[in-house]
Amino acid sequence: MVHTCVVAGCRNRRTPGTALSFYRFPRDPERKQRWIAAVNREGWVPNDGSRLCSTHFISGKQVKNPRSPDYVPSVFTAAPVCPEMKEPGALDVPDKQEARVEAANALLFLQGQGTSAVGECAQAVHPVEREQEAMAEESLSSSLSTDDEDEVDESTCESKRGRFSQTCDAQVNFEDVLKALKKENQTLRESVEKMSLSESSLRNDAEKVKFYTGLPNFFVLETVMWLLAPHMDGMKNAKLSKFQQLLLTLMRLRLDLRNQDLAYRFGVKVATVTRTVHQMVGIMSSTLVPTAVFWPSRAELRKNLPAALRATHPDCAVIVDCFTVPFEEPVSRGGQQQHRAAPSSQGAGTNNNVLKYLIGVAPQGVVTFVSRGVPGNVSDRSLTESSGLLCKLLPGDVVLASRDLGIADSVAARGARFKSAGSFQGEGFGASGGSPPPPPPPPAGGSCESVPRHVDRVISMVKQRYAMLTGPVESPFTAASERTSNLSTFDKIVQVACALNNLCISAAPLE
Repeated sequence: MVHTCVVAGCRNRRTPGTALSFYRFPRDPERKQRWIAAVNREGWVPNDGSRLCSTHFISGKQVKNPRSPDYVPSVFTAAPVCPEMKEPGALDVPDKQEARVEAANALLFLQGQGTSAVGECAQAVHPVEREQEAMAEESLSSSLSTDDEDEVDESTCESKRGRFSQTCDAQVNFEDVLKALKKENQTLRESVEKMSLSESSLRNDAEKVKFYTGLPNFFVLETVMWLLAPHMDGMKNAKLSKFQQLLLTLMRLRLDLRNQDLAYRFGVKVATVTRTVHQMVGIMSSTLVPTAVFWPSRAELRKNLPAALRATHPDCAVIVDCFTVPFEEPVSRGGQQQHRAAPSSQGAGTNNNVLKYLIGVAPQGVVTFVSRGVPGNVSDRSLTESSGLLCKLLPGDVVLASRDLGIADSVAARGARFKSAGSFQGEGFGASGGSPPPPPPPPAGGSCESVPRHVDRVISMVKQRYAMLTGPVESPFTAASERTSNLSTFDKIVQVACALNNLCISAAPLE
């Protein structure tokens, strides 16, 4: 439908491809009257086909807000003509014919020939009037839809522009949100990394390594991992890496954590923790213990002999003592199996609910021998003779102890000598299953009186570094794991703890 702007002097028309909008006069009487007054055509009344183009509004479109200046058209001076509009031609004929008919009617009426002349004039202009009537009917039928189309077009354009503006704003906001999320993600990743038990989180944190493993720094931990890794290929564990399996085992020894606790920390099942600890202890016992716990040669012992013994006992090969660890004992009550911690004995060899171990320490402060565990009622002499320590002695060696273990004859049979320095004041560590007293400082001048306390300091250090050795030991660890060696898993744990202690630079020297 072609619409022509009703403003006098405006030739803009609605044609295909035009960028102008044409608005129907409003239905609101008050606003409609204001539009008619703005058009300023004396005696003219708009019909349903009358349209007003968008060039007569300041913003180029009508606004339905009464406070807006474009609520009523206000641009009428030198109304711009759309460059796309063509010169008026045949389409202007209806308006001109209408004006001619009105002029002819007025002239005939004044001459007194209004009735007949009007009829003849009507017949003369009948084609024009029919064309006008057709155009008017078409205008009446399509005015509403056309106006709606115009309004829809305008609303669609406004909607598109609004969406585009919102999209631009959304893109800007999205970039800001994305940057904030990336920063937050990085912060959370760093926080999780610090809290996680992974290789990267321990690499530059010596205090964390020491707390969780007992080893002095990550270099020592990495060295242990390097020694054990080739022997861990047979372990099938899809959820834990080799490093995590080693770390889990060291945490079990170091902090004496329950298997359930470790399962929560590493996100695995309790059965996985149990299996991992037993397998890793076996690998460490067969690989790490022979490397770190060994009997030194006589030349090495004399070369590094501390000054405190060089004058008094130059042939000292080892300082020995016994220590005990309580273990849990199953107790049957009402048909149910329960566990209780075994009480510590007040004297060595008087309680079956403790495990007794013989330990040998070199004068330099490293552990050179650890026996397997035996019930606490076994005598010190029987433990020493069955442990295999005597087989390592050479003629002329001197064995020192803080108390009489009753092994002087057995040592002499190997051509060596046993010397007891006598019990120091207070209860001896080997005669107690509880925690040892704090190690006293060595006497000034490196007197040989510090020899009885030397082995106690080493044992105390191993127990403080690996709390699992303080007990009570859980029953699954006390069962023999190998029939050939008759070693229980806890026997291997004691040996592994001593081996790990030897790898630390803080092994207690005699001086």
